[in-house]
Amino acid sequence: MSSYSINLNPPPTNEPSQDGSKLPFTLGDVKAAIPPECFQPNLGKSLFFFGRDILTIGLLYALAYYIDSWWFFPVFWVMQGTMFWALFVVGHDCGHQSFSKSKWLNDFIGHLCHTPILVPYHGWRISHRTHHLNTGHIENDESWYPTTQSYYDEMGIIEKVGRYYVFLLAYPIYLFKRSPGKQGSHFLPSSPLFKDKEKWDVLTSTILWISMIALLGVLTYQWGWMWLLKYYAGPYIVFVMWLDLVTFLHHTEEDVPWYRGEDWTFLKGALSSVDRNYGFISHIHHDIGTHVAHHIFLNMPHYNLKKATAAIKPILGEYYHSSEKTIWRSAWDSCLSCHFVPDAGGKVYYTSPHQSQSSN
Repeated sequence: MSSYSINLNPPPTNEPSQDGSKLPFTLGDVKAAIPPECFQPNLGKSLFFFGRDILTIGLLYALAYYIDSWWFFPVFWVMQGTMFWALFVVGHDCGHQSFSKSKWLNDFIGHLCHTPILVPYHGWRISHRTHHLNTGHIENDESWYPTTQSYYDEMGIIEKVGRYYVFLLAYPIYLFKRSPGKQGSHFLPSSPLFKDKEKWDVLTSTILWISMIALLGVLTYQWGWMWLLKYYAGPYIVFVMWLDLVTFLHHTEEDVPWYRGEDWTFLKGALSSVDRNYGFISHIHHDIGTHVAHHIFLNMPHYNLKKATAAIKPILGEYYHSSEKTIWRSAWDSCLSCHFVPDAGGKVYYTSPHQSQSSN
């Protein structure tokens, strides 16, 4: 299996600010404000959260099997789908090599987390790396980047409905086709997503993904389609909805800028993300809503993000984006107001047809 390395901590630089002047801080200033232990993975903690998720998933399956009633299965789907999403987040840490200091252990646990929920670990890891290294760049970002107004004007009604209103089911399609305007599959080493040296990583995850599909096929053949719906398809759909909702909200907000060309820098792109409060769900899905600190320092374990965020907020000041609106209100508002960005401009913001007409 090929090795890989990522520059997870870009060197401190004096970056242009969002209005073209100098930022009042550097990447080094931000890093210096964070307690050094926040950058160190704690294997005991990482294994605890992994084990907690696996144990909870097992107990929920046992409970659903014991009750075996249609009044309970919708409740089970929501609970288990949420736990699938929590397990995905642990695998997300593995993909960033922040689960432990051991690469082979990170990849092993990453496959254990992602393969059962039909995520090709290495294929996703690499495309997610592309997203992190190009966050906030209209042309180069990998996921949830805006379309331009001219492209929006040419979109058909079906594409608009799919992109802006039923996007919560987009993730499986993304694995095969990537985002609109980009080519390549997460399963094929020949995809433009991957380098030649990543071939065996991609093949490994693809083979495991196919094996999981085969296992589900065998179990469905043995126990029937209703078994598949009750015990796997229902939770899986909820998981996909969580994944799409959370990742959509990470980067979709009216007052968060997007950049083109030389106006983009790594730090400005990292700051073009939003922290969200998911209430009691936050702890269940490992505080993934604390997203700004994660984008600045993507190798930081999830259990240190809240502490790091508290440390950097005074440094970032007005450049720190967060929302106190409920998640459902945030999603609704973004669906209505974040449709496209202007065709030109180095620094632009989301707008909608209604807002665009009002400004003319």
